[in-house]
Amino acid sequence: MKITSLIITLTVTTALVALGQEGTLQDVKHGAKKAGEAVKDGLETAGKKTKEAVETVGEKTKETAKTVGRKTKETAQTVGQKTKEGAKTVHRKSKKALNKTKEETGSQESTNQAPNTPSPTDR
Repeated sequence: MKITSLIITLTVTTALVALGQEGTLQDVKHGAKKAGEAVKDGLETAGKKTKEAVETVGEKTKETAKTVGRKTKETAQTVGQKTKEGAKTVHRKSKKALNKTKEETGSQESTNQAPNTPSPTDR
């Protein structure tokens, strides 16, 4: 009877240890699964945030490129306009100076009646 009770005690103890380990194993599996899900959720969130950041940077870059293009166009138009105005001013002043020179030359010719070329008899 002592041997039988010893065998029963060992069998029950072994069964309890096996059940205890089974429960612990299940707990470990459950904890690992939760940790895996948390990591997965974290990575998904990081992925979403990265995607949003990239989209924002892309939008800002596009807006900046449009602004730079618009400002460059405005600057080119302003420079062109100033150049055109400058050319008109130069043309007007040149024409004025030419007319003034013509007037001065014309008044000198009218007062100086002597021909510029010597006559054959002057020699």
